Amino acid sequence: MKNILIILCVFSLLSCKNETTSNKKASESQEESIETIKEQSVAEIKAKLVDEGYEVFDYVDEKTKDTTLMQQYFIAFLKRGPIRNQNEEESARLQKEHLAHLGKMYELGYADISGPFGDDGDIRGITIYNVPTLEMADSLANADPMVKAGRLVIELHPWWAAKGFPLR
Repeated sequence: MKNILIILCVFSLLSCKNETTSNKKASESQEESIETIKEQSVAEIKAKLVDEGYEVFDYVDEKTKDTTLMQQYFIAFLKRGPIRNQNEEESARLQKEHLAHLGKMYELGYADISGPFGDDGDIRGITIYNVPTLEMADSLANADPMVKAGRLVIELHPWWAAKGFPLR
């Protein structure tokens, strides 16, 4: 009985080793497939962006030789406007509409990030527009109810960033 138990233990260990080896090979194969998909995806993403009229270029890091897809975005600086004499109720309504506008820009994929600054300076906040042209970014930014009311004005600049890189 003892011999049978030892044989079963040895057999189990050998089976585990074979599974580990085959799992490792499967994992390596998966990683190669994922890498191929990533490379294809970057090429597909780049082609789609170019087809849609976006400005892009490849940045190659001299040290690592890594290539990063760079895309042109547009940063809208929301600055203090000339008309700031709205009463409290009107200011609250405009703020609500302003936030709804920014939310809609995000939901529609036109803006990637928006937010106010933490001081009381003339630049009140920013929005980064993910659209192909300066004209489109300008039109969307100027459709903001706060801008229409003159409470904010827009200063727009083209800005380059790595496509798909998160904030950290």
